[in-house]
Amino acid sequence: MTISTSESNQRYDIVITMGDPAGIGPEIICRALSAMSAAERASAMVVGDPAIYRRAAASIGAELAFVPLDQVESGHDCVAVGVVEVPKGVEIPDGQISAGAGDMAFRCVQKAVELVQAGRAQVIVTAPLNKAALHEAGHHYDGHTGMLASLTGAPSSFMLLASETLSTLHVSTHVSLRDAIDRVTPERIIATVEAGHAHLVALGMQAPRIAVAGLNPHCGEGGIFGDEDSRCIAPAVERLREQGFDVSGPISADTVFYRASKGEFDLVIAQYHDQGHIPVKLIAFDTTVNVSLGLPLQRTSVDHGTAFDIAWQGKADATNMGSAITYARRLARGAKA
Repeated sequence: MTISTSESNQRYDIVITMGDPAGIGPEIICRALSAMSAAERASAMVVGDPAIYRRAAASIGAELAFVPLDQVESGHDCVAVGVVEVPKGVEIPDGQISAGAGDMAFRCVQKAVELVQAGRAQVIVTAPLNKAALHEAGHHYDGHTGMLASLTGAPSSFMLLASETLSTLHVSTHVSLRDAIDRVTPERIIATVEAGHAHLVALGMQAPRIAVAGLNPHCGEGGIFGDEDSRCIAPAVERLREQGFDVSGPISADTVFYRASKGEFDLVIAQYHDQGHIPVKLIAFDTTVNVSLGLPLQRTSVDHGTAFDIAWQGKADATNMGSAITYARRLARGAKA
């Protein structure tokens, strides 16, 4: 396999983080790299320990050579690696939660952020990490989105689940349902819609049609089942309309996702994690892409976990990683344009 790269200061379209090395991240990354054309591989780099990537490539029979980023030369048969090595003496058992794996996953994301901020890459693509391992290592984040917000100094961020059939953007994600209800405020809803609208426009959509899901059954049924829809969501939608956004809502959650899947809306604003995740994963489990909005950098991710039960067994499906990479390249093209 020939991977053409230029001098060591080449700017890459995407930088892919390893995720939790005890999980399926290294394998699905290697499978995705193997499926790329030579030109696509030349515009991608990975972050992590080269030794782990070599082991993953060997486990699936992929002929990939991994070389530290600062040692890549034009025309060489290699994949550029932003090196983050496992410290000597640290054990990372396959398919198990460990502090070593959690710390590795964190440091890979940290390195990717530094590379983007330095202008070496445009869009980050993340393989899955394990939150328990992350916390065991002392990195107390709710996942990639909160971690990236902290690393970049962003005041907040939003999770978009994007698929060809249905896309949802969440007012809140990894919080308890009780806390999620408290986050349904006009200010947060407006900020979520604005972030989603800006993202769709950046992708080339001229006038995005956005629907806002209700929180309570039947949007509260006139206050019988709660007043958040009339007290918080409806005023936010009205203010957004006054600003010129094509936004509708609140629309009962038992119909809005169906209507969007049939083409009536380009994006649905979900009020909490499961409200938005369940319909998208039901329709497009293997191809849904997790996209972070509201950050000073762009990031896509697979929408599945570390799959410890099949890790390092050569069984992992890289379809979702391929979708995340394709979406990232779309964002990179938009940035260039």
